[in-house]
Amino acid sequence: MPSTPRIAPAVPVAHGGVSASPVALPRVVIAAPASGSGKTMLTTGMLAALRARGLRVSPHKVGPDYIDPGYHAAACGRVGRNLDAHMQGVERIVPLLLHGATSPEPADVAVVEGVMGLFDGALGRDGFASTAHVAELISAPVILVVDCASTSRSAGALVHGFATFSTAIRIGGVILNNVASPRHEREARAGIAETGVPVLGVVPRRTDVVVPSRHLGLVPAAERAPEAESAVAALATLVGEHVDLDAVLALARTAPEITGVDAWDPVAELRAAGWTSGAHSERGRRVAVAGGEAFTFSYAENAELLEAAGVEVVAFDPLHDSLPANIDGLLVGGGFPEVHAARLSANTTLREQISGFVAGGGVVSAECAGLLYLARSLDDHPMCGVLPVTGRMTPRLTLGYRDAVALAGSVLGPEGTRVTGHEFHRTVVEPAIGASSGETVARAWGWQDSEGERRRDGWITGRVHASYLHLHWAGAPRVAASFAAAIGAGECA
Repeated sequence: MPSTPRIAPAVPVAHGGVSASPVALPRVVIAAPASGSGKTMLTTGMLAALRARGLRVSPHKVGPDYIDPGYHAAACGRVGRNLDAHMQGVERIVPLLLHGATSPEPADVAVVEGVMGLFDGALGRDGFASTAHVAELISAPVILVVDCASTSRSAGALVHGFATFSTAIRIGGVILNNVASPRHEREARAGIAETGVPVLGVVPRRTDVVVPSRHLGLVPAAERAPEAESAVAALATLVGEHVDLDAVLALARTAPEITGVDAWDPVAELRAAGWTSGAHSERGRRVAVAGGEAFTFSYAENAELLEAAGVEVVAFDPLHDSLPANIDGLLVGGGFPEVHAARLSANTTLREQISGFVAGGGVVSAECAGLLYLARSLDDHPMCGVLPVTGRMTPRLTLGYRDAVALAGSVLGPEGTRVTGHEFHRTVVEPAIGASSGETVARAWGWQDSEGERRRDGWITGRVHASYLHLHWAGAPRVAASFAAAIGAGECA
């Protein structure tokens, strides 16, 4: 049988956090043969059902996805965190798992939702950053969610193939999803029985428990309250009634102790990246972070790195709020400004405040949705006008990991800074009609695409850095250190 290449689990790395004594952390990975099998809904229901039992559950998501962790957080009242070997680095996966499982208090169990199919990872890299890769790095058993909508006994052949494809991971159980009848269940169980992999749950076909989708996947939980809360409660009931949670917990407890690895520590990461506290001003530094319905894409570790540098992080909602007072920096991350363009445009006070903040030398980092918000317009709706570009929706999805290099120095680092990130959008930005060439100082990032073509992305103007590229600062602590230094919170060597 073919097998994915074995990639050694994360080497012990001293991160200066929780002591690297052995940690007994029950953990399990929820995977599937392909996207669309129902793993997000079942993972969300499992998180909520386990929490309803009084357990403290640490939720995690393989890959760069922002939306699923929002449902995870809604399900278990704890920040949903990502585990991405490409964006964070192989050596940080176990430390970040431990960080999530100990913040704000130790968890009883960690549940990790996979991405795409079990063995699908970065293109052309033999499964690197796949769910299987992460499961191996964290030494966790895998539960395979099998969509039985169009199959029965053949599910056994599918499970056999996934269970034997790689010796680096262990399929410890199966959950059958979309089962139409008792006869359908018997046939599917009979096929899987021949593999020796236990069936841990059989979930019936239900059309009344559905999380709505749109052009980039599920609608974020933050946009659907209180409907999202009702959906999570319904999923918890569904999983609680049809999945053997005791068996899931028993499987999670078979994961070995984690030894020789500290939990990820943002202070230690900043210092290793060359950041020092330096001389402080009379008042602490403040960074405003866009949130609300239009800007739901964020990684918790980005804010934690700033807080570790002594920065106060203040959230605001561009749909309704004014710019927070006395800020030194502004972060505008990803989300769905195209869905909320008219309402964003209607908040003229905030748009003018942001334009004035930039004109006064304010430090800004914007990603994807933030890039569009800083443009002159988005689908003909006026935006902040900071950048001499316009944005518009297109039918084409741009998606993928990027290994990028900074084409010029900026608040995120010097020219030549190398980062790993990802793109995920259906919009394009183009030079605005009548924009003078002098308005754009420099392009932000450069990389080669899968065809070897050189690509450029983003703009740097003054102390503003804006691009489509999403970064996870845990994997690029020097970027966090540079931004903190740019706003006057310490220095970066």
